[in-house]
Amino acid sequence: MGTQLETSFVQQLQENQNLIHKICRLYTNNDDAHKDLFQEITIQLWKAYPKFRGDSKFTTWAYRVALNTAITLYRKKSKTVNTVEFDNKLHKINQEEYNYEEEEHIKLLYQAVQQLNDIEKALVFMYLEDKDYNEIAETLGITEVNARVKMNRIKGKLKKILNP
Repeated sequence: MGTQLETSFVQQLQENQNLIHKICRLYTNNDDAHKDLFQEITIQLWKAYPKFRGDSKFTTWAYRVALNTAITLYRKKSKTVNTVEFDNKLHKINQEEYNYEEEEHIKLLYQAVQQLNDIEKALVFMYLEDKDYNEIAETLGITEVNARVKMNRIKGKLKKILNP
């Protein structure tokens, strides 16, 4: 791939890596698994980037790839992730360290969200990222009405989990 494509990818990933970290946090429960999933999502984004035409925002496309990667890997019974060696220096990506302590105050919410199914997790994640229902629906491949109905049900589920 050309250096212009690589430069563009690295810049987009650098600007949006926090969304990938948040997805990793939803679908993993320790640092090693988090790093493995982050690496695998980065690889899948890089492989798919030449096909990204800009029909949607980079973040919408990245959400779709990242969520599909996480769901596919973590739906398997085994929680191990087979990764391909990927040298961050080769692609000039400076991976920021993810600080779990900074988000200690939302730990209970994450624990509650962990009890949801994969699609519900994705929906909650995007909702918490202030995505509108149109973008949520587009990313998840459902209707906007369906996204709203699912979110209302999820809110009820989370209330029961957080306030038994």
